[in-house]
Amino acid sequence: MQQYPVKAEIMDAGALQRAISRISFEILERNQGAEQLCLIGIESKGPTVAKRIADRIGEIEGLRPPVGRLDVTPHRDDLRGEPPPDGSEISFSLDGVNAVLVDDVIYTGRTVRAAIDSIMEKGRPARIQLAVLIDGGHRELPIKPDYVGKNLPTSHSERVTVRLKERDGEDAVVIVDLSRKEECK
Repeated sequence: MQQYPVKAEIMDAGALQRAISRISFEILERNQGAEQLCLIGIESKGPTVAKRIADRIGEIEGLRPPVGRLDVTPHRDDLRGEPPPDGSEISFSLDGVNAVLVDDVIYTGRTVRAAIDSIMEKGRPARIQLAVLIDGGHRELPIKPDYVGKNLPTSHSERVTVRLKERDGEDAVVIVDLSRKEECK
């Protein structure tokens, strides 16, 4: 198996937790509390980040907003033919709420565009906002996050990878070098 080598560690576990905490406070401030709020994590790592933000909001506010999981695959613009079934899990109404889409990294904005299309099929939120841990640049669509843990402009030969304890065994944000591959042992 081949993998890309790590070029640099950008955030350790403490820095990642501080970014989540800062995003949580900013969400609460802009939405005047958690009462009309829901968080929707975009697959694959967005749901984990959304749960962490919701937990932190719950600690701060005493009210944890509901969290959903969004599968944007049926709304991707690079798929042809019959769209796959929607694997989203949203067990609450989106009508009239402030929905915060959550993802680990934003690059081109195409995933967010697909997420907005998906959300609009499922209900009519009062507002849709976007929270990301990392903004890696390279936008192809006019989409800008409302809440950003860290702006990290990258070259086209680099990719930001968010590692989460629940999925990857550790919390970290690293840049990998796409121009080189290494053999895994």
